[in-house]
Amino acid sequence: MRRAAVRMQATQLGHRTEVIGGDRLQTMPSRNLITDVAGVRVGHAEDTRAATGVTAIVFDEPAVASIDVRGGGPGTRETDLLEPAMTVERIDALALSGGSAFGLEAGGGVQAWLRERGRGFKVRTARVPIVPGAILFDLLAGGDKNWGRFAPYRDLGYAAAAGATPEFSLGSTGAGLGATTVNLKGGIGSASATTSDGLVVGALVAVNAAGSVVVGDGPWFWAAPFEREAEFGGRGLPPSFPPEALRFRTKGGERQSTTLAVVATDATLTKAQAKRLAVMAQTGLARAIYPVHTPLDGDVVFAAATGRKQLAEPLIGLSELGSTAANVVSRAVARAVYEAKALPFPGALPSWRDRFAPQFSH
Repeated sequence: MRRAAVRMQATQLGHRTEVIGGDRLQTMPSRNLITDVAGVRVGHAEDTRAATGVTAIVFDEPAVASIDVRGGGPGTRETDLLEPAMTVERIDALALSGGSAFGLEAGGGVQAWLRERGRGFKVRTARVPIVPGAILFDLLAGGDKNWGRFAPYRDLGYAAAAGATPEFSLGSTGAGLGATTVNLKGGIGSASATTSDGLVVGALVAVNAAGSVVVGDGPWFWAAPFEREAEFGGRGLPPSFPPEALRFRTKGGERQSTTLAVVATDATLTKAQAKRLAVMAQTGLARAIYPVHTPLDGDVVFAAATGRKQLAEPLIGLSELGSTAANVVSRAVARAVYEAKALPFPGALPSWRDRFAPQFSH
């Protein structure tokens, strides 16, 4: 069995509050990562020879969670229980994985790590860790997928959970190692913000989209209006939209494309409110990827609430929280592509930096 490589790296942005016309808008938390939400940790594990990996999002305490699925070809684990009418209210972790349906085993590895620590839904003397998950298709991205009788994802899931910390790397790592878009390398992105009521919301996204994250042939990102502190290059939007910008382009293969997103907040939410948060956060994918939510995609957004702060007002507070979540999802999508590195295989897609960074260095 190949040993999973676990890599961590801090991504730092300074704390900043923007003030316009005397009104406080949003604060940029210190890391600009989903782990700015207290009690959330992230770990990656990879099989570099197979060019695939797993990302685990681990909650220090069980979190209220729900899901919104928009893609036409999703691959998921234990997601029915996330619907508001279902009995189980809270989850212990989430598992995002490459490997298509093979990657669904990653949740079992995360579950095993949690079980060793006594975590899980209690049923008399038994405990069952609750680990929903989703997968993306990276089987054609290169690497040696002849892994033998059993795929490596269960062990990768265990290693990702064991290595989860508040600081983690972006780009071609974890579940995003083999991820691509229609024209550039994809990967893992993350971003965060604080609402005017002081609630922190963060997103982690694994971008393996059928469509494009850049306008036309780039270098501009569709998510440019939501960028903070040049987190994905500060290029803004093009002075005029190129004619090909809205041309339909896609990878074209069934079940080959998916964008997986996790939104977390420190707000106290019901399961129904978490569902609404996931629904609103999907808007962030629509702002950052073109086209999106196609029959070829498996797009999924998980929403999780750690319950450390109260909403100041249920309707307006949740509305602002969801609007902020959509913004951070857009930013996380762009950061995933901006931070990615091309895979070292013949015919591999270039990264954004390969294609565009040299022209901005002069």
